[in-house]
Amino acid sequence: MRTLSIAATGMLAQQTNVDVISNNIANMNTTAYKKQRAEFQDLLYQQVSRPGSSTGADTRVPAGIQIGSGVKTGGVYRINEQGALTQTGNPYDLAIQGKGYFQVTMPDGSTAYTRDGSFQVSDQGELVTQDGYPVQPGVTIPQGALDVTISKTGLVEVTVAGNTQPQQLGQLQLATFMNESGLEAKGGNLFLETAASGQPTVASPGDTGMGTLTQGFIEASNVNPVSEITSLITAQRAYEMNSRVVKTADEMLATTSQLR
Repeated sequence: MRTLSIAATGMLAQQTNVDVISNNIANMNTTAYKKQRAEFQDLLYQQVSRPGSSTGADTRVPAGIQIGSGVKTGGVYRINEQGALTQTGNPYDLAIQGKGYFQVTMPDGSTAYTRDGSFQVSDQGELVTQDGYPVQPGVTIPQGALDVTISKTGLVEVTVAGNTQPQQLGQLQLATFMNESGLEAKGGNLFLETAASGQPTVASPGDTGMGTLTQGFIEASNVNPVSEITSLITAQRAYEMNSRVVKTADEMLATTSQLR
């Protein structure tokens, strides 16, 4: 009886769906988090009678008999919609408006990418992430800086004591990818380049295809709690319906076994 295995695949698929939704809800307050969505595909079909097969000299089966074997998770996609900007007052916080990722140097020398612009200054004056990873290209704030200004185009300027003219420290850059959903989520708001994402295109903020920076703000999560709760209820009901199918199939088998 196929019903039991088909319903089991449905329950497993909805379990994955609930896992994705629960992760979205858990990260409602995670800086620059992008919500995810599970996509599903039907499994292979048993061809009892193929459509178009011949039944006579001049006749063919119009529809045939194709019996499905269930569902599977086809993928979990990241929805890269812009999150709302939240003012923090920290001059080192940066929010990206539009496309792009900050580049971060990892301890092994590799490059990771993030939209989390919650930056701080290390003991050496370097602009770093919350985990202490340096931002690329490197920017070092001099000791005794009175004011740090970061323009929408990523130009970093600082005013020091005894000098009324701002001093240029560097130029921040952003990276974009042909397929942002193909980036590998590493955790800690970091992503890694993959063959699916394609190689990064690096340019200054405000250039063609690049977003701009807003100083003193961070990007909030793009999770909509109302939408997620609605999706959660739908997934729960779908899980319950599949479990009901299992129960019905069990009752049918029990009826069959009691035939005399």
